[in-house]
Amino acid sequence: MSTTYLLRGVAPLGGDPADLLLRDGLIAEIGAAGSIDPAGRPGEDAATVVDGAGLVALPGLVDLHTHLREPGREDAETVRSGTRAAAAGGFTAVHAMANTTPVADTAGVVEQVWRLGRDAGWADVHPVGAVSVGLGGERLAELGAMADSAARVRVFSDDGRCVADPILMRRALEYVKAFDGVVAQHAQEPRLTEGAQMNEGVVSAEIGLTGWPAVAEEAIIARDVLLAEHVGSRLHVCHLSTARSVDIVRWAKSRGVDVTAEVTPHHLVLTDELARGYDPTFKVNPPLRTQADVDAVRDGLADGTIDIVATDHAPHTREDKDCEWPAAAFGMTGLETALSVVQATMVDTGRLTWSDVARVMSSAPARIARTDAGERPQGRPLEVGEPANVVLVDPAATRVVDGAAQVTASGNTPFRGRELPGRVVATFLRGAATVLDGVPVERPEGGVA
Repeated sequence: MSTTYLLRGVAPLGGDPADLLLRDGLIAEIGAAGSIDPAGRPGEDAATVVDGAGLVALPGLVDLHTHLREPGREDAETVRSGTRAAAAGGFTAVHAMANTTPVADTAGVVEQVWRLGRDAGWADVHPVGAVSVGLGGERLAELGAMADSAARVRVFSDDGRCVADPILMRRALEYVKAFDGVVAQHAQEPRLTEGAQMNEGVVSAEIGLTGWPAVAEEAIIARDVLLAEHVGSRLHVCHLSTARSVDIVRWAKSRGVDVTAEVTPHHLVLTDELARGYDPTFKVNPPLRTQADVDAVRDGLADGTIDIVATDHAPHTREDKDCEWPAAAFGMTGLETALSVVQATMVDTGRLTWSDVARVMSSAPARIARTDAGERPQGRPLEVGEPANVVLVDPAATRVVDGAAQVTASGNTPFRGRELPGRVVATFLRGAATVLDGVPVERPEGGVA
């Protein structure tokens, strides 16, 4: 399989057309469109030419919030199927959340996930370590051992559960300072959300589902930015979803608190009105909020208060989602639709440029996770000498989302039947094609070096 590609006439970050030559895992040359000879110099392999006319070239996308389910729930997703889905969505790296079975709270488990990612080969897999043992919220997990392991964990989260105990949260924030780690908080005050099924508001009152108040998220964020300021540590807010959460993060940043925040694609567009049909596809944690909240998180992403878009890709089996709403699992898939949703809500509306997309979906998440340097850096710019992690997207294309046709092992997408703009045409991981013509390629044994 060729590892030398000439991307002919692509538009890096939506700019002027150019040729990009990918050779030996790096961006070897950038020139004006049509200027690079695919034959190469004497002794070099000829390049496979990819016609990039009309395509935008972006750095490989980096997802800070992915549930790969392995080990333990391979019926919903595996590292292999999840990284294929990631590549199909333009991602060259994902950060795998710790709520597996067993929980990724030891060096042994995070190394297992890391090695599975190496073997799969469609995208780099960086395990996220649990903050507490078994996600129980009582004792700190082996943070230092996970940081020192082969996986070199730098992001720690009990996502799916909140680190509700302020003493434990303070200790975690203090502990990760030793190795420049970050605690990623799932902001949900558990006592305010007991039995909650959807956003608390007009819709929940009218359809009779237990409401989930916005303040349950906002109270934890307010507490934790103050804790992070007090101990001088890094805090990351997972899947921020309310207008006042945006305000709190904006205030914290104005004080110089080292806090970052993410928004999911579904919280950029979907609202709690979708719960009226009792379709559990739209049951998610945190819940879909109001249109006012959607508008606020778009504003926050546009003005830089929200640092990144992260998918919170949460695959579930049909049995776990195709049932009555109260019994259904929380979560929805997102890897294969994230870029299209961002294009629809932020690029096509003029709120973000393609350069901004590269920041919020590639360089910033890599920087937060400290995966922008080291042996296999991600989120690097499209420049000569940088790793050839590249995604080509056709912004003029449209598609109707078909859950059954997605690459992920689970079909619980909230965008089924919706027309979305943009199509990932090709993805390259260190110069090797993982997706061509919109289809994940077969990988050689051992993945991508």
